[in-house]
Amino acid sequence: MNDAQRERYARHILLREVGGQGQQKLLGARVLVVGAGGLGAPLIQYLAAAGVGTIGIADDDAVALSNLQRQTVFRTDDVSRAKTAAAKDFAAALNPDVAIVEHRLRVDDENARALVADYDLVAEGVDNFETRYALNRASIAARKPLVSAAVGRFDGQLSVFKPFENPGVLPCYRCLVPETPPREAQVNCAEEGVLGAVTGVMGTLAAMEALKELLSIGEPLAGRVLLYDGLAGAVRTIGLPADPNCPDCAARK
Repeated sequence: MNDAQRERYARHILLREVGGQGQQKLLGARVLVVGAGGLGAPLIQYLAAAGVGTIGIADDDAVALSNLQRQTVFRTDDVSRAKTAAAKDFAAALNPDVAIVEHRLRVDDENARALVADYDLVAEGVDNFETRYALNRASIAARKPLVSAAVGRFDGQLSVFKPFENPGVLPCYRCLVPETPPREAQVNCAEEGVLGAVTGVMGTLAAMEALKELLSIGEPLAGRVLLYDGLAGAVRTIGLPADPNCPDCAARK
């Protein structure tokens, strides 16, 4: 690291669990963030600030005025711009050490494996189950950890999925959600609303899990789901076992 980097990351370097060696790991790491929305915004912010060397941003949407209540990497002048381009400008201004790769597309089964293969870890905060399932399958095939976050109106959930590390014990995303819920059971912030700060809480927690994975520190959320209730000010975790009949990970024991 040069002098400017040592000063920029000084508070990381002071941490015994990180230090200079850990910061070098972050500078050499590659993370794919899928979804540059309310959850993706704090992920991009904190991964870039931490000095994660390469951040891929996958999203096919444009910035809307209604996004600005919670998607804090965008400004009013960004309305109608591609989210990947606006997020890239934000991250580049925050930290020139970080290379941002735009993937201006919707992730699906046809492109997920090629995308995931180029990264060390995937963090998703998307709003549709098809993309989540595609990322789950691709992450399992590539043996890459998947950090997955979701929010409701005032609540959220978060977990880390890496069933390949302990097959039959650690679950994948599909062990948590075996099939797409019926339309009436799905939460849609465009229809029901969401308090902006909730996405900030959950996206920041997702960034924390991603950094823990990259640094190999702490106790990962693999095998557990963190549940956040914003109105009650409560956080709890519950155990999540692997599904022995899961079509995505059980066959890979």
